[in-house]
Amino acid sequence: MSAYQEYFDESHQLVRDSVRRFVEREILPHIDEWEEAESFPRELYLKAGAAGILGIGYPEGLGGSHEGDLFAKVAASEELMRCGSGGLVAGLGSLDIGLPPVIKWARPELRERVVPQVLSGEKIIALAVTEPSGGSDVASLRTRAVRDGDHYRVSGSKTFITSGVRADYYTVAVRTGGDGFGGVSLLLVEKDTPGFSVGRKLKKMGWWASDTAELFFDDCLVPATHLIGMENMGFACIMANFQSERLALAIMANMTAQLALEESIAWAREREAFGKPIGKFQVQKHRLAEMATQLEVSREFTYRQAAKMAAGKSVIKEISMAKNFATDVADRLTHDAVQILGGMGYMRESLVERLYRDARILSIGGGTREIMNEIIAKQMGL
Repeated sequence: MSAYQEYFDESHQLVRDSVRRFVEREILPHIDEWEEAESFPRELYLKAGAAGILGIGYPEGLGGSHEGDLFAKVAASEELMRCGSGGLVAGLGSLDIGLPPVIKWARPELRERVVPQVLSGEKIIALAVTEPSGGSDVASLRTRAVRDGDHYRVSGSKTFITSGVRADYYTVAVRTGGDGFGGVSLLLVEKDTPGFSVGRKLKKMGWWASDTAELFFDDCLVPATHLIGMENMGFACIMANFQSERLALAIMANMTAQLALEESIAWAREREAFGKPIGKFQVQKHRLAEMATQLEVSREFTYRQAAKMAAGKSVIKEISMAKNFATDVADRLTHDAVQILGGMGYMRESLVERLYRDARILSIGGGTREIMNEIIAKQMGL
């Protein structure tokens, strides 16, 4: 990573080395089995918590480390992706979208009870925003929460929720006011809350190892003290959370592309056709050169936005651009990798086959490609 010393220092390298060893020891020997099983052991959360991985980027007083060091988080995220399973990384990392609102806006007593349990891996948290009636249009969500004394009565449903089956805590977007973004709030819902239930585990094209589910709220009684932030101010919290999620997805996309490129180069060096390695043919050399160029541009642009975020600058337009560009590059490079590997690229035993499937969700999750373009255009004054 010497080319990126502008962004990463020696402490980040220590984080990278530590996470890479964890992946090599605890994940890589089992990942193919876990992918086929469409799950991974809950124990992995405890191991990642004990190794300090889940706490990277979070307050030390709540069990975290490297608080405010965004590039420590980037380094850890990149190394986790070297397991080759976007689903496992998404599942293990569901705290990164479910927990920040709790840390920033929940009442102190709730924050101090929930956060250390999640960072240790003892408990799992999920973010629940998407509904059957719509995903990216957060301002139109329908799950209703009505104040009833010291509680909210919640009715509605959510879908496509990562870690939905086995989460213990859910950061849930609900409608407490009128129509539109001004009537949205966030509530922390615990799994054993009466009226709350988890539906079927959903089967997906990719991200097999992640647990994705439907959630149902049937007159679910949630303590009013579980309100995150102010009532009817949840939309702003969700939008702030989305910026970090979009950075994480761009990083995941770039690492998906990186792995696809590495597999392609290795295959081009070893696979022979017409008496020589296929990497010696100009058509393949140029294809690999173009793949490397696209990835380099995408990664540098993503890092640039992360640096701005770390400096406290607003990058609403640019992070949307980074997500779109990175996911386009991941789509292109995984497609090319399958083509370079030929028949082997189509086999389940091939890493690029999984990368190809897993890449497809990246331009959908965290706000679709089309929504990103809407945000970009709005920031341009259109």
